[in-house]
Amino acid sequence: MPALSPAATRTAPLARPGRPAVVARTLTELAGPTRGVVELPLRLMWNAERTFDLGDPDELLWMYENVLRETTRADDLRLLIDGRTLHRVWRLLNLPRGVRQAWESRHRGLRAA
Repeated sequence: MPALSPAATRTAPLARPGRPAVVARTLTELAGPTRGVVELPLRLMWNAERTFDLGDPDELLWMYENVLRETTRADDLRLLIDGRTLHRVWRLLNLPRGVRQAWESRHRGLRAA
C-alpha cells in the first residue's frame, strides 16, 4: 500500500520535535479493531502495560493518543485505528498541537466532530 502522508514539507505539523505527524489519506482506510484487547508494539508504547481493552472508553482514548502521537508508519494507523471511532472520539483525545493540526487540515470533518 502507498505510504500515508506525513505532509513531507519543511512546515509540516510535528508530532514531536523533528518528527512529522503521520496522517491517513482517508478515514475509511482506517480499519482497526473496535472491540477486544489490543497490545501495542513497543515502538508505540514504551510502558510495560501495553494492552488496551477497547470496551473501556478511557483505555480506548489512551491507545488512540499513543498511536497518533508515536507512529511513524502508515500501517500502524490502518491496523490500530478505526476511522468511525476516531471521528467519534476526536474531541476527547489529548494530542499534541501538531498532530491535531495535521489531522484536521487533512480531514476537515474532524474539526466539526
